[in-house]
Parts: sequence; structure tokens; C-alpha cells
Amino acid sequence: MSNDKRDNKKEKERKKDCAFRRSLIIMLLVVLMPVAAFGEDAAGAFTPSRGQKAVRTSTDVILVALPAAALATTLIKQDWEGLKEGAISAGVTIGATMILKYSVKENRPDMSNRHSFPSGHASVTFAAATFIGKRYGWKYSIPAYALSTYTAWGRVYGKKHHWWDVAAGAAIGAASSFIFTHPYMKKHEVAIVPVATDTEAGLACSFKF
Repeated sequence: MSNDKRDNKKEKERKKDCAFRRSLIIMLLVVLMPVAAFGEDAAGAFTPSRGQKAVRTSTDVILVALPAAALATTLIKQDWEGLKEGAISAGVTIGATMILKYSVKENRPDMSNRHSFPSGHASVTFAAATFIGKRYGWKYSIPAYALSTYTAWGRVYGKKHHWWDVAAGAAIGAASSFIFTHPYMKKHEVAIVPVATDTEAGLACSFKF
């Protein structure tokens, strides 16, 4: 491959990474602005309503289901490099979240304990969503980000976190996966080309293990 072609390829990859970063920042802003605006009331002793209890439970389910979906995707694709990158991202996300929780010691809005900052639910779900998007493409991450958005809102609505807790958690999770995850298609040199004969037409796919 000539130097010009290599330079063009690197420039295209750089532009894709820049576009990914911009999209991620915009998505985080879109997610967190309504959470900040509508999520929180006055502090103090708090007994959750039936609806708030239901939302809390649903966010607990998503906390487990979303990383499980990311793990299942890597296993189905036999993407062992992705599995390693996902494990590193998860480790960094959880480690940073727990260190901050036990260092900052911020009271939760419902006054249940002093581990409000940052939100572990937001950090884990946004890490999983960003991993899926960075590794396998944005179209696969749309439902994951929708669930992450709901989780961030739900933790504030359910009085388990302040809005800045979920903002910090989302940033930690998204940044961890963005840093440690590489695109699956680039790694495996996936190529999809049209194929046509006298009797049929279709697409041929090839990739490198």
C-alpha cells in the first residue's frame, strides 16, 4: 500500500473517531438535560411511591441485562478481542465508580446511605452501550442508549441519585468504553461487496480472524 493510501486511510479513521466523539457528547447532553430539569425535588426523609419503586426495580433489571447483552454479543460473534476490551472497560468503570463512591461520601436524595456520587447504574449501563456502539456500530447501540437514558432518568426519579450523580456516572462509563474499545469491523477487515451472475445477485462478505 502506498504512503498516500495509508495517509488517506488514517485520515478517514481519524474523522470517524471525531464524529463518534461528537455524537457521544451530543447524546450525553440530550440524555442529561431532561434528567437535570425534571428529576429532583426537595431533599429530606423520603418514602418512595409505588411508581418510584417500580422504576427503581426496572433500573436494577437493566443494570444486569445491558452488560449481559453486550457479553452475549461478543460470545455469539466469538469476538475474543472484544471480550477482553469489554472486560477492561468494565473493570475501569466499576473501579472508578467505587473509588469515588467511598471517597466523596455524598448522601443519596432518599437519605438511605452516603454512596450517591457517582451513579453506578449510569456508569455501567453507559459503558455497555458505548462498548456496543464503538465495537459493533451505532445502529446496534441505539436501544442500549435508550435503556441507559431511561436508567439515568429512573435513578433520579426514584430518589436514588441527584442529577449530577448520573451525569458523572454516564461520563465515566462512556469514557472508559470509548478509550478501551476498538471497532470490530476495522480490526477484522470486514469487506462487503456486491456479487452478480447471469442468474442471481447478492452480497459477499469476508473478514479476517
